[in-house]
Amino acid sequence: LIAVAALVMENGGDEDEAIAALLHDAPEDCRGSITLQEIEHRFGSRIARIVEGCTDSLESPPPPWIERKRNYLGHLVEADESTLLVSLADKVHNVRSVVSDYRILGEDLWEAFHGGREGKLWYYRTLLEIYRQQAPPRCQPLVDELERAFTELEELSSI
Repeated sequence: LIAVAALVMENGGDEDEAIAALLHDAPEDCRGSITLQEIEHRFGSRIARIVEGCTDSLESPPPPWIERKRNYLGHLVEADESTLLVSLADKVHNVRSVVSDYRILGEDLWEAFHGGREGKLWYYRTLLEIYRQQAPPRCQPLVDELERAFTELEELSSI
């Protein structure tokens, strides 16, 4: 969460966007909409809106993995600039982490993911396409970094 917030700030994010980056996983990890309401109460509607925009499901239990990811991808096409920035920073950090873990675990890494190797690569590839089209100019360095990290992941996993 700190790394995601740092990426947000390094790429021109404001205080609300950095706070949203710190909180972006909270609804998915803890009580869904109840946590989102608490975020809104404590931090305001803008931060809650960004956090909600970075959340793939508020349901408990969540829908199947592929359904959640397709819904999230569809939502990103219409997301605002702040949501795109926080979401993109999160995905850059995630792909970097997957690359790092792959270097240690190799192909066994994919067993940890619901979508497996093909699903995870499809998801990141589609995210990259959406960010290329939707991200505002201030996010371009992050889009470029996501592309570099994703390319490295594809190359590692194809060896």
